[in-house]
Amino acid sequence: MSYKENIDLSRLPEHIAIIMDGNGRWAKDKGKLRIFGHHNGVISVRDVVEGGVDLGVKYLTLYTFSSENWNRPKLEVMAIMELMVSTIHKEIKNFMEKNVRLNAIGDLDMLPKKCYDELQNAIKTTSANTGLVMTLALSYSSRREIVHAAKSIAQQVKSGQINIEDINEDLFGQNLYTGDMPDPELLIRTSGEYRISNYLLWQIAYAELYFTKKLWPDFRKEDLFEAILDYQKRERRFGKTSEQVN
Repeated sequence: MSYKENIDLSRLPEHIAIIMDGNGRWAKDKGKLRIFGHHNGVISVRDVVEGGVDLGVKYLTLYTFSSENWNRPKLEVMAIMELMVSTIHKEIKNFMEKNVRLNAIGDLDMLPKKCYDELQNAIKTTSANTGLVMTLALSYSSRREIVHAAKSIAQQVKSGQINIEDINEDLFGQNLYTGDMPDPELLIRTSGEYRISNYLLWQIAYAELYFTKKLWPDFRKEDLFEAILDYQKRERRFGKTSEQVN
């Protein structure tokens, strides 16, 4: 029996964020180069997106490449960028068929021009789609994002657009890269690591955290369903007592 059959579709997390970890270790365990793991990680992305579409999940945000990842060996970084270009190009048809809208957050200007152009083309091509919004966090750092938001708000105050008294949590959230989407309710991390790794630090304040020992290339939509089912068994109190929320 699939975990999907036990999921309450009326209580789906609207936004799921995933830290896709373990590609390199997966490849190493098989005696392969790290890029082999990244190639197989693409298969997992495709399957998980399909699972999200099947359920009716509205937002899926994937930690694809962190700002710290630029410090990896140059050959690996170049291979990842080439893989990204070819994958995005190949997947556009699939996105259109499944009504998926592609989005991206992060310091996108740091991407190689070929990669940036392919990404922007895919975002434009899928912009009218109304189904799942798949956001790639690329060259992404949550701390940088928060600093960027603070600078943006400071500039708005300086130019007279807003007053200091106008600054609150809602305004700050609107100035983040994710300002046009709800905060994640479920954060999944693969590979058995138990840390957030500078990912959506502001946005996951009330997210449920789910950790699995599976390496990303082994993760499939059935694993996504299991994580959602686990999420639905939890009591989300937001600071209240059990009696107040039940």
